[in-house]
Amino acid sequence: MFRLVLVCALVAYASACTTLIAGKDATVDGSVMCTHSNDGEGDTDPRMVRIPARDYAAGSMRPVYFAPESYPRYVGSDRKADAYLPVGKQEVMKPIGQIPQVAHTYSFFEDTYGAINEHQVGIGESTCSGIYGTKPAGHGGKAMLSVDTLSQIAMERCDSSRCAVTTMGQLAEKYGFYGAGSFEGTAESLMVTDPKEGFIFHILPDPNGTSAVWAALRVPDDHVGVVPNVFVIREVNTTDTHNFLHSTNMHSIAMEKGLWDGEGMLDFTATYSDGEYAHKFYSGRRVWGAYNILAPSAKLSPDYEEWKKSAPYPSPIKPDQKVSVETFVHVMRSYYEGTQFDQTKGSWMAGGPWGNPDHVASDSKNVHGNWERTIGLFRTSDSYIVQSRSWLPNSVGGVIWWGPHAAPYTMYVPYAAGMTKLPAATLGFQSTLNKGAQYWAQRYLATMVQTKFSYMIDDVHALQSKVHNMSLAVQAECDKLKANDPTITTKYNANAEAVLALTWKLIDDLHFKYADGWLNEVKPDGSFESSRTPYPDWWFKAVNYTNGPPPCPGGECARFNGEAASVDAIASPNCTADAVITCVRQCNKDDMAVYTKCVDECVGTC
Repeated sequence: MFRLVLVCALVAYASACTTLIAGKDATVDGSVMCTHSNDGEGDTDPRMVRIPARDYAAGSMRPVYFAPESYPRYVGSDRKADAYLPVGKQEVMKPIGQIPQVAHTYSFFEDTYGAINEHQVGIGESTCSGIYGTKPAGHGGKAMLSVDTLSQIAMERCDSSRCAVTTMGQLAEKYGFYGAGSFEGTAESLMVTDPKEGFIFHILPDPNGTSAVWAALRVPDDHVGVVPNVFVIREVNTTDTHNFLHSTNMHSIAMEKGLWDGEGMLDFTATYSDGEYAHKFYSGRRVWGAYNILAPSAKLSPDYEEWKKSAPYPSPIKPDQKVSVETFVHVMRSYYEGTQFDQTKGSWMAGGPWGNPDHVASDSKNVHGNWERTIGLFRTSDSYIVQSRSWLPNSVGGVIWWGPHAAPYTMYVPYAAGMTKLPAATLGFQSTLNKGAQYWAQRYLATMVQTKFSYMIDDVHALQSKVHNMSLAVQAECDKLKANDPTITTKYNANAEAVLALTWKLIDDLHFKYADGWLNEVKPDGSFESSRTPYPDWWFKAVNYTNGPPPCPGGECARFNGEAASVDAIASPNCTADAVITCVRQCNKDDMAVYTKCVDECVGTC
């Protein structure tokens, strides 16, 4: 098979993300949902920013910028968002091209990608491998549009998911599409939703680097889907224009390059995907993990031969039960708990004695290998669930449940599409420690919990449940308000600030509760108790504790056997450590000289 010679990466890290989608008949309340997890590395820009609606004069042009994805992802005033104005020595970015502007653009929220707009159109992104790649204009290539820019344009111009898909596809064909520029990221996938339907959209550059190849599958209303950094669309039925959309060159390029014989329907994944990256199961395990939660009755095997040709899992699939925001949150946080791949199992040394599921990959030149690629991941900069509800006004019907930092630890906080302002809590980023940002609160929390995961995660789950119930109550209140009521912004922002405060309180509480490795508790009567949090037996055996220094022969060592004794009593060969301690406690502390002499006598007698 023809494969592109890999070119140098222009984006520092591919955003290795897991995305989910659900049709309206697959959800408990009839909403259409999609998710996004921005699983980059340590500098992916996690901010959520509101872009206002605008009007433009006839003949206006829209500037297009290179998309670095790391902080700052954009610097300038064109977006009309204060968060993007230059700070310190930051330089205003220059466009790499421009396209004709429309008369009116819609308001929307974006993090790295366009997330949700005022018409409840939602987008979630997952970087994929593709057999072709190219460089952007201004950086050695000719392609103008990245997935970041395409998603933003879709937010600006479209009031439906179908419009978003066709707009992105047609613009990419005309002006060229570029991915990250390496094997991990030459192609992209987007979940695109609105209050009535949703699509899985795949795109990669054409062989010449001047256009794009793409396809989109409408998700059946009673189905759910997963995209985990690899294409999942299989046979494209070009006669079914309701359920399938595609580029004009999809067939011709496949024929020209010998990728397809022209018989039957073209399998988009088998033709244009370059398979899983990093290792076998990097993507497939996440599909299995998600379906194991959403459709366990399918009894899918976690093993398979390969991804491209064998099509090991259905896509999409009908869930066993209708899903909710809570269901998708559960999937987003998953590290395969309760399965043979559970990353918290104590018997797995990588998790340490406290079952920490967060394993950093090796950069060693001498030691090679891989961890299981979980869905919930420590290196996530932010994730979210978009919920679009057709029976409500757009201003309250569209809600993004946004969670900065890693999903297993984060608090998903809702923000309505009609809000006119987002709180400062959504603007944290890695290079500046900001305790007013939810990102940094969650990062603090995650770092603390990793030290004693099996103990502390229960406290995190308790707050996550409390916060979710708080947020559902706020959502229910705002759902009753009239469209564009300013109270919508006030109520949702107040909830966000309350969540921020509760997160910092939990951090303080955990620091107190587990200080120095103890379990510290203040009893209802006001008394204080500090007890051990012992290592598990398997860990003691695994770290050679049982083969440590041997016990003293012949009973020569002092024993903590609970015996009490006076100074005179412990002056015998069989004196105990407990007796020494009892003796010391009886020494008079009012006079330091007397106290010191007494302690010396207590210890010296043995």
